[in-house]
Amino acid sequence: MMTLAMPLAGGLPIGAVLVTERVASSINYGDHGSTFAGSSLVCSAALAVLDKISKPDFLSCVSNKGLYFKELLKQKLGGNPHVKEIRGVGLIIGIDLDLPASPLVDACRNSGLLVLTAGKGNVVRLVPPLIITEKELEQAADILYQTLPVLDK
Repeated sequence: MMTLAMPLAGGLPIGAVLVTERVASSINYGDHGSTFAGSSLVCSAALAVLDKISKPDFLSCVSNKGLYFKELLKQKLGGNPHVKEIRGVGLIIGIDLDLPASPLVDACRNSGLLVLTAGKGNVVRLVPPLIITEKELEQAADILYQTLPVLDK
């Protein structure tokens, strides 16, 4: 069983569940529900999202942006002793630190960049929208670089 939600409709409230044939055969209509199962508006948005991301050129562009962003982060942050690793797939990127990430997350937020923690709290997770521009990726990398000294306190 796999649940899907807001990314399916580009951030609009939607919910979906995918099940195997075995699971499907053991549930009946009405056995499950969703607060955001999908109105006609959000279902139309989901169809537009699926149409967009099913195009090979779009996914190739996302992959290239992810590679570009990781390389940019490695250039800007790689020399910092607190940065153990920069990893990820596509535009989902983690910056593994040798100490708790929350001071850096707070500093980034105060500078206009929303990031999350992951793992045991020592990973900064970056999950930008797939339509982000290279200029915006550069701005994000600059903010991370400028806020990194907060880890030395």
